[in-house]
Parts: sequence; C-alpha cells; structure tokens
Amino acid sequence: MADIILTARTREASVTVPVGTTLLDAAVQADVGWNYACTRGTCARCRCIVEEGREHLSGVTDAEWNRMEEEEFAQGYRLACQAAVESDGVIRAAHKPYF
Repeated sequence: MADIILTARTREASVTVPVGTTLLDAAVQADVGWNYACTRGTCARCRCIVEEGREHLSGVTDAEWNRMEEEEFAQGYRLACQAAVESDGVIRAAHKPYF
C-alpha cells in the first residue's frame, strides 16, 4: 500500500491505495478536485509534480513522452493518469496543469 498526499488548487488530502493505482485514481478517490478530461494521457490536464516518492511510481509512458518535454520529467512532472504506484511508500504530488 502507498500513502499518497495530494494537493490540488484548494484542497489537500491523503489516501492509502494499493499497488497499481494511478495518481489520478487516487486523486478521484480522495475527492480533491483534480482536473482531467480523459484518462489516456492525451489532454494533459492531470499534469502534476511529484514532490516525494518518485521511486514508488511506474516509469514514464509513451503517452507522456508524446505529450510532455524531457525537461519536465527531470523536474518531476508526470501525467497523473499514467503514473501508477509500483511499490509501497509515501508519495506526495501536486496538481500543476499547463493552464
């Protein structure tokens, strides 16, 4: 299980989720008001910065490579719909859409 702390524009919440859960699924479960329009990695509205626990997440997906720049990954940005929990630990992410 992973403990995920999520920060949206007006609300912060934490939720415990099993391995395999995406950050977007965790945000929806925590009801923090995370904006998104798809779940496939094409709209990029779920873009976030992973402030802690990147090592507990899956690798960058092809959908993310198609939508984002390499520099963003180096800074810790991910698409929440693509970043899935792969191991137990603490993850902290903040919603940072482009617009």
